Amino acid sequence: MADSPDMFGDPPHEEENTPSAAELEAAGQVSLFGDPAPVAPAAPAPQVEEAVQEAVPPQVVEAPAPPAPKASPAVPAPTVQPYRVLARKYRSQTFSELIGQDAMVQTLANAIRRDRLAHAFLMTGVRGVGKTSTARLIAKALNCIGPDGQGGPTIDPCGVCEPCRAIAEGRHIDVIEMDAASNRGIDTVRELTEAVRYATVSARYKIYIIDEVHMMTKEAFNALLKTLEEPPAHVKFLLATTEVNMMPVTVLSRCQRFDLKRIPAPLLASHFAMICGKEGVEAEDEALAMVAAAAEGSVRDGLSILDQAISHADLVGSEDGKTRVSAEQVRQMLGLADKTMQRRLLEAVLSGKGDVVLAQVAQQYALGIEPIAMMRAQMDVIHRVTVTQIGGVGPDVRSTEEREALEAWAKALTAGQLHRLWQLLLKGYEEVKTAPDPLVAAQMALLRVMHAADMPDPGGLVKKLEELASRPAIAASAGEGSGAGGPVAQSAAPVAAGADWEALVEQVEHVSPLVGSTMRLGVRVVELRQGLLRYQLVPGLPGDPVADIRRALNTVTGDVWTVEPGEGEAQPSLEEAKAAKAAAADAAMKQDPLVKAALEAFPGAVIVDESSSREHEKRPWSKRA
Repeated sequence: MADSPDMFGDPPHEEENTPSAAELEAAGQVSLFGDPAPVAPAAPAPQVEEAVQEAVPPQVVEAPAPPAPKASPAVPAPTVQPYRVLARKYRSQTFSELIGQDAMVQTLANAIRRDRLAHAFLMTGVRGVGKTSTARLIAKALNCIGPDGQGGPTIDPCGVCEPCRAIAEGRHIDVIEMDAASNRGIDTVRELTEAVRYATVSARYKIYIIDEVHMMTKEAFNALLKTLEEPPAHVKFLLATTEVNMMPVTVLSRCQRFDLKRIPAPLLASHFAMICGKEGVEAEDEALAMVAAAAEGSVRDGLSILDQAISHADLVGSEDGKTRVSAEQVRQMLGLADKTMQRRLLEAVLSGKGDVVLAQVAQQYALGIEPIAMMRAQMDVIHRVTVTQIGGVGPDVRSTEEREALEAWAKALTAGQLHRLWQLLLKGYEEVKTAPDPLVAAQMALLRVMHAADMPDPGGLVKKLEELASRPAIAASAGEGSGAGGPVAQSAAPVAAGADWEALVEQVEHVSPLVGSTMRLGVRVVELRQGLLRYQLVPGLPGDPVADIRRALNTVTGDVWTVEPGEGEAQPSLEEAKAAKAAAADAAMKQDPLVKAALEAFPGAVIVDESSSREHEKRPWSKRA
């Protein structure tokens, strides 16, 4: 079809070598998308231009546009499910899968069976023991309608009905799960109290699951009290918290409380073995035991560690391509000390080999074991030795070498030594945690334990000291060997026959305590015979008690006494003699090799006398006079 004439009726002027719009569009399509026909690689651009020019006929004719390239039929890409961690993949979907909480499951089963359901439940416990999972299971148990749609509340929800599937997927409109850590204010509680008045949309009960409920404010708790105490019949509250002590008692009294327990390590290990079997992973029993011990009773923590261990094993690889989780891999991943290395270090500490102790610490540190883990491992060994000493080797000890080492230490060490080692290691553990250089702190702590291990047992040391103090020969020999000058250290002057100064003083103390105390503390006898007392006073004693002493002696003996100061050699007073005897005994005791060793090991230590002598208890008034 030719071009139409212009507005004046003249035919359009033809310009040579001028492509039309259609040709330009065709050339653009070819340059952008290529030739629609399967041809060889595209020719250079100049050739394309020449071909376009040659294709222009003398009379410009609208060329048909090249056919658009046919779009290949859309092939649906394969659906790739994102990886779900083990803690989510193996979350309990029925009460039978909930491990370690048999008492709670039995209580809920009886309550559902007898239609004695509380309106509010509180689940408390440490992290990862199943608090939120239990709340979801209760929601499923209360709203399950069975495969046929005719069922009622049951402890074994079917998991296939629409309410069960919707709750499991977190999309049920009548099961509202909220996090109190981010929705903790009174406004959120106001919205909740307004919403509870409305009936359910499709479920039997409207369930409110409030996680970390202890994070709510005081005002929010107070606003919730009335609704929590008297909710509508179609509403159930399921609260979960790890800090039950932070919740008001007014809330606790309105809930039926379940304390979820920590999961025992053997039960965790068997649970992890089952999961490894489902995942097609081979895991050593020792590796699973280490994972269970590191989980500290938490299923979620343990599954997270197991997930990491499986990834670590995949990274290391194996010869046949299978995933194998070994104890050595888990030990390296967790930074734990090998049990053989633990025993070597403890053996070096107990044998007093300081160089070996430092070498063992350096070796473990070079392998990536943290100093705090070293101290924890030594505490664990001491604990196992103590348990072995009391009840024998536990069933968790599978190695013959470890069993023999524990039994040998249990026989060689006393209970007191084990408790002392525990206390020293515990103190060292606390020091390592807070020290600026944990490695240096661990070295010093272990060396301190090593030196303390060389010392005698405190109980035996006390007994030995008591034996030494009870020997009369020690005091006598020490008294003979002491050459201190002065009147106190001088031997007693001869006393007339039948005259006993100490007996006289005791008689006076019974009659006149004040005078008797003066005679005991401050009178040094120069001469004593029947009816005559010559004396000297201890320096510093105020006044002259001659009249009081004479009167007291006359009273207790019935005779007339001459009491006067005297000159010459004098006996020490009774109190000075007692102090000299005690000092001599103390000096002799300190010369004992055992006591010397104790004082050298504890510089600045003081020996405390537990008053083996009870003489002062007979006359307590003599000290106070």
